Amino acid sequence: MKTRLERDSLGAKRVPASVYYGIQTFRAVENFPISGLRLPLEMVRAYALIKKAAAHANAALGDLPRRHASALGHACDEVLRGKFNDQFVVDVYQAGAGTSFNMNVNEVLANRANELLGARKGSYRHLRPNDHVNMAQSTNDTFPTAMRLGCLMALPPLQDAMELLEGALQRKARQFAHIVKAGRTHLQDAVPVRLGREFGAYALAVNKARRHIAETARALNELNLGGTAVGTGMNTHPRYRLLAIGALRRWTRLPLRGAHDLMERTESLGDFARFSGSLRAFALELIRIANDLRLMTSGPNTGFGEIDLPAVQPGSSIMPGKVNPVIPEMVDMVGFQVLGHDTTVAVATQAGQLELNVMMPVVAYNVLQTMRLLTATSRIFALRCVQGITAHPQRCEALAHRSLALVTALAPQIGYLGAAKVAKESLDTGKSILELVVGHRLLDAKAAKRLLDPYRLSRSV
Repeated sequence: MKTRLERDSLGAKRVPASVYYGIQTFRAVENFPISGLRLPLEMVRAYALIKKAAAHANAALGDLPRRHASALGHACDEVLRGKFNDQFVVDVYQAGAGTSFNMNVNEVLANRANELLGARKGSYRHLRPNDHVNMAQSTNDTFPTAMRLGCLMALPPLQDAMELLEGALQRKARQFAHIVKAGRTHLQDAVPVRLGREFGAYALAVNKARRHIAETARALNELNLGGTAVGTGMNTHPRYRLLAIGALRRWTRLPLRGAHDLMERTESLGDFARFSGSLRAFALELIRIANDLRLMTSGPNTGFGEIDLPAVQPGSSIMPGKVNPVIPEMVDMVGFQVLGHDTTVAVATQAGQLELNVMMPVVAYNVLQTMRLLTATSRIFALRCVQGITAHPQRCEALAHRSLALVTALAPQIGYLGAAKVAKESLDTGKSILELVVGHRLLDAKAAKRLLDPYRLSRSV
């Protein structure tokens, strides 16, 4: 393999000649062969935007030659198009704060910009990674800014997928609006409900989670870019911050703004903990909804058997004809993983010390991975499960008529203890509540049928 010799503050090292990253990235690759995981591409794209905005601002202020800024901007545009995705090679578990990743970006852009200016990779004749690509910047302001941009860029696909799921649930709510079924609390018989009402409640839960995520994401628009190392803005022009954030705002069309207190934004990852918490809350709702569907489809002959989920694959390698609720099972597993991601974010958030929290890379990975998982899961849940659900109205109604909780309607007529006595006799004898009420002449047949009609009892107030 051909190599080239590069130097940094620690000395010299040979780097593969073909790569666009340089010596500092190569050291990180050697130091951190940990997981084989890379930071999500949202971080790469966010960093390219930041470096382009910095070059734009520094050129406007006369601190970077416009020819160099143009080449650097062109290199950033290529990264934004995905041209050098394979060059961002630093492991998720790397040097604290993300310095290795920042230098990976700086070196790739410096080498590509030098190529565009007619110099070979590794020469850094026109632009150097630290002096020019990283001008007026620190990892401590660019990495959290990239985290914020990355999350904001990943948000629309997540919101779209959640809307898709919400819409699928709402359609089922309308489709099943007139199907009466047994309600259940504590997994025991409860008063009748409508199947459509259950699905409508699921849709509303997804809607609330979507709005909560959007609300917590608003804080991510506040950037500490320009704060450099500790939030003081050392080595930046007084106008740099406004110019750089203004460029980002124009290019992303996001309502980005500079932080009121750069030091607080540099120290604290609280915004990410709150945002991750809203993702966690959505995951909890998904788990709950998926588990309800698993219960309602259980059987088909020995369980609830109230609904059927789409049969998307055979369910057993040994039991012919078995079909399992595989999509809800997948939803559960993703939900459990999201809970783990959120725990990691929480522990990392409290690990900040004095002017910096160095655990940013693991927070970035976990939050963005959560968003990716929830986006794909919501979409698949809607398309391959919810929209194909069918109901068994006769089975639902039969179970509603057998529910012991129908005696609740008798309580105003014969008292709580009297109704409880009827429920116990029904359980002991297997006779229906209606049979016992009429048989004991507690009510005449017509009045009893009306009073104990599950369809009437399941109407909303």
